[in-house]
Amino acid sequence: MAAVTGGPGTPRVLRAMNDRAALELLLEHGPLSRARIGRLTGLSKPTASQLLARLEAAGLVLAGGTTEGGPGPGARLYEVNPAAAHAAALDVTPGRIRAAVADLTGRTVGHHELPVPGRLPGASVVRRVTEALDGAVGAAGITPDAVRRLVIATPGAFDPNTGRLRYADHLPGWHSPALLGELTAALPMPVGYENDVNLAALAEQRLGAARGHGDFVLLWNQEGLGAALVLGGRLHRGWTGGAGEIGFLPVPGTPLARGVGRTGSGGFQELAGAQVIPRLAREYGLPPVPDGPYPDTAAALIARAARTGDAPHLRLLRAYATRLATGLASLVSVLDPELVVLSGTVLTAGGETLRALVEDEMAELAAAQPRLAVATVTGHPVLRGALESALAATRDEVFDTSR
Repeated sequence: MAAVTGGPGTPRVLRAMNDRAALELLLEHGPLSRARIGRLTGLSKPTASQLLARLEAAGLVLAGGTTEGGPGPGARLYEVNPAAAHAAALDVTPGRIRAAVADLTGRTVGHHELPVPGRLPGASVVRRVTEALDGAVGAAGITPDAVRRLVIATPGAFDPNTGRLRYADHLPGWHSPALLGELTAALPMPVGYENDVNLAALAEQRLGAARGHGDFVLLWNQEGLGAALVLGGRLHRGWTGGAGEIGFLPVPGTPLARGVGRTGSGGFQELAGAQVIPRLAREYGLPPVPDGPYPDTAAALIARAARTGDAPHLRLLRAYATRLATGLASLVSVLDPELVVLSGTVLTAGGETLRALVEDEMAELAAAQPRLAVATVTGHPVLRGALESALAATRDEVFDTSR
C-alpha cells in the first residue's frame, strides 16, 4: 500500500475516508441516490457529487437506474461495481477441494468442486489447488488475474513459527515445510491460510448468529470436533495456531488419551465426535440410516431424532447433549463467552431441540452460562467464511483511494 501524503485531517485523507464510507454504505444498502448518500454520510450535495464522480472515474461505482414513485424525474442511483475486483476461497478436506469466486459485492459468481482421491505428495497438492481455483475462475467467466486475493481453509493450522501444518494428520500431502512457498510461487495472487472452523466462526460473525458479538465460541462437529474462539472481536489462534483444537481435550467419560499428537485424537473427540452417534443409536435400539460418510450418517440420525421426537430418539439426543456439554463446560469455564454457536452439519441437524438440551445440561455442569444459538450460515459455512476473509482484504486494497 502506498504511503498517504500528509497526516490525519488533510484533504487527501478526508477524501479517502469519505470515499470508503460511501462504498461501505453502498455495500450495506445496495443502490443509493446522491442525496441519500449525502444524508447518510453527512456530506453536502456538492461534496457527495464530487465523491461519486471520483469513484465512478476510478471504476468503483456504476451509475444505474433511477428512483421511482415520486413527483418529477427520478434521481440517479449508484452502486458498487461488482466487476471492479474478485476474491476467491478454497475449502480443503481429505476427500475434496471446494472452490468459489465472489465479486466485489460479495455475490458468489463461480463454484467448482474437485475430488481428491488417495494420498497426495506435495507437488500434487499444488496441482490440485491450482486446478480447483482454475475451475471456479472459469465458472465465474473471468481470468485468474482478476482475482485479488485467495484464502485457503484447512483443518488444523499452519504454525506461524515453522510454516508446517499442525493438528491435521488426516490431511495427506499438506505437511511439507516447503508447501507454502510452493503455493506462493504457483498462484498469481496473494494467499492467506486459516483454520476451517475459524472461518466458519468468521462467517457467523459477519453474516449469522454471532453478528454484534465480540466474545463467542463456535463449537463445530463435522469431520472432526473443534472450536473457534473470538475474544474482543478477534479470532484467538494461539501461539502455534492450535487454539480451539478441543478434540484433544481430556474429559470425563473416556480413558485418558496419551500421545494425542501421534494418534490425532483425544478425549472429547472420542466422547462426542460424529463417529459416536451411530453407536449410541444402536445402543438405544434405533433403526439405522443409509450408509455414507460418518458425518453424513451422524447428521441424518440426529436430524431424524429431532424430527421424530419420540422417547427413544429423545434419549439419544439427551445422551449426546450430555456428552457435548461435558467438554463445552470446561471451555466456557475458562473463557466465559457471551455466546456459544453450535455449527457443523452434526450440530445444526439437531436444530433447536438439540440446542435446548445442551443448554439444560450446561445449566448443571458450568458456572458460566452463555447463551447458546444454532448457526444460521448454512450450506458451506467454511467456504463462505474464507470468501468473507478474502473479500475484506480485497476491499481494503481497492477501496483505498488515497493512493
